[in-house]
This record gives sequence, C-alpha cells and structure tokens, in this order.
Amino acid sequence: MKTFWFITGSQFLYGEETLRQVEADSKEIVAGLKLPFPVEYKLTAKTESEIEKVVKEANYDDDCAGIITFCHTFSPSKMWINGLTLLQKPWLHLHTQFNETIPNEAIDMDYMNLHQSAHGDREHGFIGARLRAPRTVVAGYWADPAVQEKIAQWQRACIGAEFSRSLKIVRFGDNMREVAVTEGDKVEVQIKLGWQVNTWPVGDLVKEMNAVTDAEIDALMNEYASLYTYDEKDTDPIRYQAREEIAIEKILVREGAKAFSNTFQDLHGMRQLPGLAAQHLMSKGYGFGAEGDWKTAGMTAIIKAMYPDGTASFMEDYTYDYKHELILGSHMLEVCPSIAADKPRIEVHHLGIGDKEPPARLVFEGKAGKAKVLSLVDMGGRLRLIAQDVTCEKPFQDMPNLPVARAMWRPEPSFFEGLECWIIAGGAHHTVLSYDVTAQALRDFTRIMGIELVVIDKDTTPVSFERDLKISDIIYGR
Repeated sequence: MKTFWFITGSQFLYGEETLRQVEADSKEIVAGLKLPFPVEYKLTAKTESEIEKVVKEANYDDDCAGIITFCHTFSPSKMWINGLTLLQKPWLHLHTQFNETIPNEAIDMDYMNLHQSAHGDREHGFIGARLRAPRTVVAGYWADPAVQEKIAQWQRACIGAEFSRSLKIVRFGDNMREVAVTEGDKVEVQIKLGWQVNTWPVGDLVKEMNAVTDAEIDALMNEYASLYTYDEKDTDPIRYQAREEIAIEKILVREGAKAFSNTFQDLHGMRQLPGLAAQHLMSKGYGFGAEGDWKTAGMTAIIKAMYPDGTASFMEDYTYDYKHELILGSHMLEVCPSIAADKPRIEVHHLGIGDKEPPARLVFEGKAGKAKVLSLVDMGGRLRLIAQDVTCEKPFQDMPNLPVARAMWRPEPSFFEGLECWIIAGGAHHTVLSYDVTAQALRDFTRIMGIELVVIDKDTTPVSFERDLKISDIIYGR
C-alpha cells in the first residue's frame, strides 16, 4: 500500500516543550485525515540535515508516493533548500493550523509562538516559489472535508504519476495506416511520462492463443456468465474471445504491462478482432487503445489506477446529433463495461471492417452523469493533455440496429463551442471517458509530470481559448 509522508516544519528556537506539542498536534492532524491512501507522520524537521535526510529517504522508498509539509511554527526556509532541491517525489504544501479558531482567553505569547503557520507557511511557500518547485498548495482547516477532498485528489494524482513512471504498453502490431493522431514520439513519452511502449508481433499473440486450454476458457466463460447475459447459440464466438483475452493477459502479465493496443489492419492468424476480450480486460484495470492508439491506452490505464473502483473507458466520438446537440460516443467493439448503466449483454454481429468473423462484444448504454473526456496528443516537442467537461445523458432513442456499447453526452461550454475548442486544441477522436477524475487531479498530475494541460469547461470561450493556446506555445517553447 502506498503511503504519504507528513513532515512538519519547526526549529529549536521555541524549546523542547513547544516541540513536543508540535509533534503531538501533527500526529493528531495525521490521525484525523480520512483519505484514500494512508498518511504517516515522519518527523518535526528542525535542521537542514534532518530535512535533507528525510527527503533522501522519501526518494528511495518505493512505498512513499509523496510528501506533505506543514509549518506549525516558523521554520526558516533556507534550511529547506538543500532537501527540496533533491526532492523527486510529489510535494503538497498543506497551509493549515492545528486550531480552527482563535481562543479569546487562551491566546497569549506562548500560544502565538506555537501556532505560527500564518507566517511560517508563508516562509515555506516563498522557498517553494523561489526554487520554481512543482508543488500543490492546499489552504484551509485540516479537518474540513473540503480540504481533505483536495488532498485526496492530489493523492490520486500522485498514484497516477507513480503508475505512469513504471507503465509498460504492449502494441500488438502497428497503428492504423495513414492516421496522424495515433502516432507519437515514444522516446519523449518515456522521458516525460515514463511509459515503455514496444511492439509484439501478432504472431506471438496467435502462438499464445493456440496454447490456451479448454479448462482455462471454461473458467473464463463462468466469469462471463456471472457478469453478463448472452444467448447460448453464440457460445463458440464467445469462447474464441475468451481465448483471445487469456492469451493477451498472459503476455501482459509476463511483460509486466498494464495497457495494450491492436488494430483491425493487423490480425493475421486471428479469426476475430478482440471485442469482448478487450472490454473485459479493461474492466479488470488494463488500458486499451484501438487502431494502435497507445497514448489513449496509457491514459486509460492511468485513470483506472487513480480511481480503481471508478468508471473509465476507451471511447471515440462517433457521430453527432445537431438537433439535440449531443455526441454519440462508441467504438466498433471496445468500450469498457465499467460505464454501463445496466447489466451488459454479449452479442455476436457482423463487423464491416477487418474482414474477419463476426466478433462477440458487450452491448450496453453508458450511464448518465457528469464526466470528462481526455485526450493525450503529441504536439511535436511536447505532450498536451486535453480535458473537456461533458454531461452524459440517457439516449433519447434506443437505436435497435446499432449493436455496440455506447454513451451519449453534451459537451461544455455549449455544443458548438465545445466542438470548436476541441478542434482548435487538436483533440483526438479517441479519448478516455471518466466519471471520476477531477479538474484538480488532472492539474496535479500534469504539474507532477511536467506536461501541458488544456481544459475546456463551462467558462471557456473559443476566443480566449485560442489565445491561451498561443500563450502555451510560448511557455513550452514552440
């Protein structure tokens, strides 16, 4: 289990009694934090050597996902310089104080010396700004649920960042021919995000498929039966998807990979394009990208790691309803059942692309609710993560002849402005649809990873949006 280290800043000036109280208060704060991931009080740092030592320990502790600092008293910031310049873990500066209110009778100079975060944290904040250190600042009373929710979202961003830095992505074959947006600089991505993106021949997958046993398929079929409904007449195509899923996962596990891509143009030796296989693997936490889209596969895996009990899926903007100002999102086969409104059904239908047998796939409607669509694109020299707020809605018609999983949503700030901004930003047609990720978590994640974030929300206008993109070009040197 990943943990976060709580480091309190102080100094020897105030005496041992005050330092003991600082430690006791800090431990009480840590005990009162109700967060997705545990926080561990490490020490009250009083000297340069203590700070440098704990930072080095954090850097090399695989279980430490980030540090939280708080200056209970005044903590001279020059003694933080050497430690913070070495810091390689995400940093949250919690600007709080132990007591919520000023006690009228109890406040005296001893109280003032003890509760000095109002200016102790400002000294601490200065050195963070002076070092140009990437950090998240959360201000407010530590027991306030809103403050704790901000810390929680930062934690999820840290988990996503750590997951990203060790992410391996398997590409079965190359990407769809002549498509621009699924290309990208894999070396730059490994430098910035840590992803190792490599290709495995489809022949290796077919060889693994041929080695799958009937007993393994039977076990997975039982799992399908517990989760989905299907017609017994479709058993053979479903068993073939089970064979594909088992083989894909064996390769992913063997390679330590958490995401994969494939393409309908590279299926030599396979009878079906993986549909149900890809969908069920996504439901287990793997990332996926169609047509060789390894960038969307990676982002899907990261969002699933940040919100392991949440709802996120590979998605594609497929077609528009201009009259009702809605987008129909879907794909040929591969949409994750985590977003389903009701129990999915496995169906087998002809697929008019790929020239293979009719594949089994899960069919369902996506649930209604607030969500975001995310697109990671390579702008040439830098990576851009685009995030747009959307509202998913129950479809106003049942579309009985469209046998695919799908979702329908309304983009912010309005239908047409949302489309214009997405196009202006260079957003891809493949996205990650997430009902859980927050704007803050995305800001924290991109700050930690050092990549550009572009947000399209209710306050966005095309004119200001285009201007902001030009400013980003200056900031990022292009």
